[in-house]
Order: sequence, then C-alpha cells, then structure tokens
Amino acid sequence: MTLTSGVHLGRYEIRSKIGEGGMGEVYRARDEKLNRDVAIKVLPVAFSQDPERLLRFEQEAQAVGALNHPNILSVYDVNTHDGAPYVVSELLEGESLRDRMTGAALPQRKAIEYALQIANGLAAAHEKGIIHRDLKPDNLFITKDDRVKILDFGLAKLVQSAGENKAQTDVPTRKVHTDPGTVMGTVGYMSPEQVRSQPIDHRSDIFSFGAVLYEMLSGRRAFHRDSAVESLNAILKDDPPELTETSAKINPALDKIVRRCLEKKPERRFHSAHDLGFALEALTAPSDSSLKTVTSPAVTQNQTGSGMLGLFRNAWLGWIVAGAFVLLTLGLAWAYFARPSTSDARVMRLSILPPEKATLIAGQAPTVSPDGAHLVFVVTDATGRTVLYLRALDSLAAQPLVGTEGGAWPFWSPNSRELGFFAGGKLKKIDIAGGQPVTLADAPVPRGGAWNQDGVIIFTPAPPAPILRISAAGGGPTPLHSVDMEHGEFPRWFPQFLPDGRHYLFLSGGSRKMGTRVIGIASLDSQEVKSVLTTDFTAVYAKPGYLLFRREAMLMAQRFDADRLEVSGDPFPVAEQIGFDGITYQTLVSASDQGVLAYQSLGAGKTQLVWFDRADKKLGVVGAPGDYSDLSLSPDDKRLAFSQVDPDTGNADIWLMDLASGAPSRFTFDPAVDFTPIWSPDGARIVFASLREGAPNLFQKMSDGSGQEDALYKSPLAKLPSDWSTDGRFLLCGTVDPKTRYDLWVLSVGDHKWEPFWQTPGNESRAMFSPNGRWVVYESDESGKKEIYVQSFPASGAKWQISVSGGSQPRWRRDGKELFYLGGDRKITAVEVNTEAPTFAHGTPRALFETRISKGEDRAGDQYVVTSDGQRFLVNTVAEEGAYTPINVVLNWTAGLKK
Repeated sequence: MTLTSGVHLGRYEIRSKIGEGGMGEVYRARDEKLNRDVAIKVLPVAFSQDPERLLRFEQEAQAVGALNHPNILSVYDVNTHDGAPYVVSELLEGESLRDRMTGAALPQRKAIEYALQIANGLAAAHEKGIIHRDLKPDNLFITKDDRVKILDFGLAKLVQSAGENKAQTDVPTRKVHTDPGTVMGTVGYMSPEQVRSQPIDHRSDIFSFGAVLYEMLSGRRAFHRDSAVESLNAILKDDPPELTETSAKINPALDKIVRRCLEKKPERRFHSAHDLGFALEALTAPSDSSLKTVTSPAVTQNQTGSGMLGLFRNAWLGWIVAGAFVLLTLGLAWAYFARPSTSDARVMRLSILPPEKATLIAGQAPTVSPDGAHLVFVVTDATGRTVLYLRALDSLAAQPLVGTEGGAWPFWSPNSRELGFFAGGKLKKIDIAGGQPVTLADAPVPRGGAWNQDGVIIFTPAPPAPILRISAAGGGPTPLHSVDMEHGEFPRWFPQFLPDGRHYLFLSGGSRKMGTRVIGIASLDSQEVKSVLTTDFTAVYAKPGYLLFRREAMLMAQRFDADRLEVSGDPFPVAEQIGFDGITYQTLVSASDQGVLAYQSLGAGKTQLVWFDRADKKLGVVGAPGDYSDLSLSPDDKRLAFSQVDPDTGNADIWLMDLASGAPSRFTFDPAVDFTPIWSPDGARIVFASLREGAPNLFQKMSDGSGQEDALYKSPLAKLPSDWSTDGRFLLCGTVDPKTRYDLWVLSVGDHKWEPFWQTPGNESRAMFSPNGRWVVYESDESGKKEIYVQSFPASGAKWQISVSGGSQPRWRRDGKELFYLGGDRKITAVEVNTEAPTFAHGTPRALFETRISKGEDRAGDQYVVTSDGQRFLVNTVAEEGAYTPINVVLNWTAGLKK
C-alpha cells in the first residue's frame, strides 16, 4: 500500500515517504494532536488476514512501546488503515548501520561503542520477555548524535514472505522451510536454532548480535556464501575466520567475545545480554566521570612509567584470551581498590565465570575475604577434580589453590590470609600465599565453619553432631552445645562470627518443616540461644549492620544491631533469583567487611539427565535441566525416582519420571524435606527418608501414588535408606551417629528388628545387596579416602577392597556378575565379580567413560543409575546453562540502598 502526502491515518497526516523494505513502507508524518513529527511504518495487508497474528503483533508492539529505553525505537501507537496494520514511532534522523558500514569495517573503538548500546537495548527487551528474532544491520539505526536504536522488535515472527526465490544472503526476513515448521529471520544472521525450526529464546538474539558485531569489526559477513542454502549450512556447521586474521589490530579479547556469541549451542553463548554487556564494558577503562573505550589492541611490554594501571591492562588482555573469566572491567576493580575514602562511592558490578573447562560446584557459595580483596569458589576442573580457586579482585585470573583438591565449604580467617575448608572428611586450613594444607580435625559431612580474631574455629562436622570448637593452631575439638532433635535441640549449621568474635549466627538445620527454620545467635561463653529471624536458608552478617538472607527467591537485607543482637525495620530486596543449596539450605551469598558482595543466581549447578552406553556414546537426554539428586531406577528400568528442590520454597520432595516420555510427577507432598527414595524389589513401593518427625526417619508409599505416606520405622538415630534386598526381607540403611559417624544398619522389614551391619570409627555409606543377597557392597573412607568394599551378609568380618584409586556410588548388575562404581577420577568403572562361589571373587577394575557429574564429594545422593543388563547409564550431568552461570560481584553494594 502506497500513501501520498496529505493522506490521514487517524490523527496522523502523511508528509512524505522515507523508504521501504521487507517489513513494509515507512513515511514521515505529523501527529496533529501532539504537534510532533513521527515515523509510520505500514505493514503488508496480509497481516490483517490472520486475526490471531494481528492481535499478537499489536500485543508485542504495545509491549515494546512500554520499554522506553534509549537504545530501542520508541513506539507510540499501533492501528490499521484500509486493512493494513501500521506502527507509529519516533522519527529518527541518521542512517542504518548497514549504510554506515558501506562494506567496510568500523573503527574498533566505534564498533565496541555501538555493540555496548545494542547489548543494553537487548537486555532491556529480554528482561520483559521480548525477543527480536531478526537482528541485523538493517534493523539498527545510528542517529545523528551517534546513538544506536534497535528497530522492528518482534516483527520477524509475524512476517511471512512466501514464494520468494532470491538467492542473496541478505534477503530481509526470508522464510526458510524446514521440518517440522517454518522459521523467520534473515539468512546470514539467523541462529542455528532458527535454521532448524527449533524453539528459540533470548540467546538466539545473542547469536545474531555476534554476526552483526563480526561484520562491524571485519567489514564482511560472518556466514556469507554464494547461495542462501550454503549460508544456512555455514551457520549450522562452520565458524567464521578469526577476527585477528582479518585485521592485526583486532583486540583478541574482542575476538573471543564475538566467538562466544556465535557458539552453535545456545547454552554455550553468553547467559544473557547483561553478561554480554559486562564483557564489552571490560574492554573499557574508567575516566573521572565515565568509561573510556580502550583503543589499543595491545599494551606495551614496558611496564614502567605508566604505573600499575598499564600492568593491569596488559594482563587483562591475556586473561580474556585464555577465557578464564568475564569481568565488568579491570578498571572498575582497580578504581575500587585504589579509591580514596569517600562518601559518594558508586555501586559497581562484576560478572565472573569459572575458568575455561571448569564448572562451578552446585550449592557452594562464593566466599569473599573480610578485606574484600579476594574471592574463593569451588569448581570441578578439566581433570574432574573438585578444587578451590582463588581470585584476587584486582588481578586478572583465578588460580587453583594447590592442596585443596576435594575441597568444599571454604571460610576465611579474620586477617584474610588463610582459609579454612573441608576435604576428605577433614577440617583443614591453608595459607593463600602458598604451602601445604594443615589438617585440624575430622569432619565427615561438614556444614560450614567460622574463624574469629582470637584464633578459634567453630564448625559443624556432620549432621546431627553439634558445633565443635578448636584452636586454629591445632588441638582437640570440643562441643559447644548438645543436640537432641526429639526434644527440640536441633543441629546448628553454617556458623558465622559476629564482630565481637564471641557471638555467632547459625541456621537451625534440623527443623522438621519448611517455614520453621530459624537464624539463631549463640555464644562461645554461654548456652543461651536467641532466635532473630525465621527463614529456611542461611543468613549472612554484613557490615555496617545488615542480615542478608533468601526469601521467595529474593536476596533480602534487614538492619541488624550486632551489639543488641536485634533486627529492626522491614526487610528489603537486594537481588533477584538468588541461588541456594537444597541439601544444606545454604544461601549462595557472602559479604566482606569492606562493602563487597558476592552471590550466585538460580541456575547455578543445574543438571541434565543423560543416557550413555558403555563406550561413552550419548544416547539421549531425559527431561528438562533441573536440580536432580538421589537417583533411583525402578526394577523394570522404566521409571526414575529422585529428589528435587523447589526453587521458590527450597523444600525437597520425591518425584517420579517416566523415562520414555521424560514427564515428571510429584510423589510426596508433606511440607517436610523428603529424600533418598528406594524401590521395593517388585517396584510396588518406595521407601524414603523424611524430616517430618524430627531426625530422618523411614517412610513408605505405593509407587503408583495411591495410599498414604506411612511411617515404616522411627528412632532418634538419623537414617537414610540405601537398598532393599531382592527377597524383600531387609532394608540397608546409612545412619549418622555422633560417636561412630556414618555406619551401616539393617532393618528387618517384617518384625522391624533394627541392628548394625558394619559400625566402625570410619564412614561407611551407600550400601547395596548383591542380587542373590549374599554380599553387600559399600563405600568407606577407612583408608583415608573413599574406596569400594564388599562383605558377606550377614557380616563375617571378611572383606574385599574393589577400587584402588578412590570410589563411590557402587551398583550391581542384575545378574550379579559385574559391579559398577564412580572412580576417584569421576569415571564410571566396571569390575567383573563372582557372587555364586563360596568365596567372593573379583577382577581388575576397568574404566568405561568419564562423567561430568558436578557434585562435591561431601554431598549426599547417587548421581547415576545403571540398567539391569549393565549396558546403559543414566548420568546426572552438569547442564550447560548451569556450567556457565556466573558469580555476581557487587562493589560498594550498600551505596545503592535507600537511606
């Protein structure tokens, strides 16, 4: 439809035609009501022939109009004229990015400046759930004052230009036919998921952004080929030439950012446009009032004269090339640590990813030092080891702390020079400047520790043990209190000293139901306990006087007087979608004494259930990524029982999943925590542990969901079901005793006779009956590290060690001729065994394949299952989106609070 000057569309008078394209014709018009010039884009009449499509267009245009962002074209109105929809927007003076480039590369400084504006606009839209779907240079407008405006949000989803036969790779909104559906976008800028007609999310825009940025920097299109089909194949299969090959002046750090945007798998791209913006800002340095773009692609090797800032820049570039982290900017960190004391400090935010080929351990809070200079976090590195990494915030890379392999739950000394941590069932300490760790005490299943200025360390060694006190210099530990869960004296988890070094915060970790746990305060000098806050997760004290805690997925802050030990005022939000650990109830946050806040968001540590064969061939995935634990396979291999934590409430329940469809269904509904499901031999019942009546007790329910969740066996001793004998007579359970730690007990199902099977000073767990009921396999740390052992049933005292380099989570093959376990190197390992002879016999362990399980060694819950024939393995693998969830660091976090 062509309009002439003077024609009215409602209150808008057409003045002149500006241009036209695949999206329709654009006119300059006058808003006679508001006396302003506007732009009107008239879309094809075909839009109005589909009412549902037209309604969707209007809704999306209205949503975009509500964004009101400086880098998004402002939409004023949507309507129709003679059956043709039109959009009224602000009138822009300038040119498109396509015209600005004219086939040549932009200066690197200018490209970064434009890219940052585009990322900011995308972030604002994505936060509202709006995806562009057709980002390209033609839809990016540069105004006369050099501001970038993103045009045509959402229109690509609506345009259907059928019947086109053009072969150019820049056909606007060309329709690409694939089974089973149709996708929209521009050939050459589409994401791989668009090409495949797969569902898309905001990460599709990030891929298109990468293609645009590549073109700005190189002057040529990333996936240009001689035909549209070849271009589409290139998007799916090829990587564009490295930018450093197209120009020696391209900053390698910028090349890496582009490459991450152009990852074929969405989960390997930037997690969000916000994170992308952080990475781009990292290529700028602060001036007195704003961020100045770095223009030099390299820094001179002479590190004198220009001072430390030049040194930092030089290291910064090398750091990004290695892909270790994405930070807001080195300049921000430098400015923070070099800043004078001032009352007008600004809030500064950084985003930190784990080192390359490493993943953050699920449920482990990043821990910032008291002086705010260092951050320590727990990762699984490229070799499969769990290790602590140390990051100086005024430096450019994190380094592994040698000697902390297997480490978890780190906590700082008050002088910020040493770390306490747990590894191998022990409490240890280490000097961050170097040296070997020093073992202080036993701590088989730790729940946090704290260190005061008098050299006193307090820690929870294992639930349900009390908090123990020990000198950082060594010596024997002594309990600070008693635990009697049946009479309301619950364990205390994750202690944190208050400023006086005598009082400490803790989470009452053994409360029976969600909504009834409390943050308490106790003292080294008395038995008096005071409750200050009701919350299901740990709280953190932060100077100058706040408690930080999680409530309904929000990180909340509430004023707290550390002298009077009282909270005051109402809590207020600090951050959204704050992460937590569903097993230990730890909020994934920490704070320094100097105004540095570190936290992880929801999504950290998400896992994906993946089928593998014995040769490490990936056979498929089951269900969506989530927080899976305690995997238990039904006897017919058709259903999976597992525990899963609700991300909003933090409560754990048992769920069942049909493995053919991947559809999950909730199995337990009590507000207490339910976990460790075990199937009966006939698959008709499931027994599980629950905190609904104090210490973990045994409950059961019919596996078809009928009937009640009935108590099977209760006692003051904490117990977790481990296996049900094939004849149905016995249940093996792991127990926790403050004196003998983790032991193995047996429940006779018929008469409820409860007696120990193997009880030693070491820790034994995860026991399973052999299919013929004559043997029991289990893991034990009696040698100093976890290994796999077999004993006869009933126990005779004779035992066989199966693993030689570490082992956990043993499983039998259904015919009893093979054992499987997870090796110390996280490889699924197989061992041939003979369970029918009078004496047990076994062969040499043989590694089958390496897993990507990311669970700390002290976490409960089996992370893989094996089918009855021993040919397929369902592994709880780290999901890509969980592996790339960043650590968020906020400098001067209190400066943003309302006074």
